[in-house]
Amino acid sequence: YLCVECGDSFCQSSALNVHLRIHHGKRPCKCEDCGKTVQHSLALGACLRVHTGAKPYKCVECGKTFLKSSTLKVHLKLHT
Repeated sequence: YLCVECGDSFCQSSALNVHLRIHHGKRPCKCEDCGKTVQHSLALGACLRVHTGAKPYKCVECGKTFLKSSTLKVHLKLHT
């Protein structure tokens, strides 16, 4: 599935539909705590974790916990 706006391609039509929100400015998910709107429910989950203080991503090397999986991935490179 090809994005006609930028040329990115996707294996699933649902992934393309989520991607198209970037180009169209759609932000259908809203945080009930702060009112922030985001493009995808995964981003909404990250916003909710900020409010609750939850850090579900744990480093298996040192035990440090993180709010986002992407931050954990960056951290894991420190151990290599």
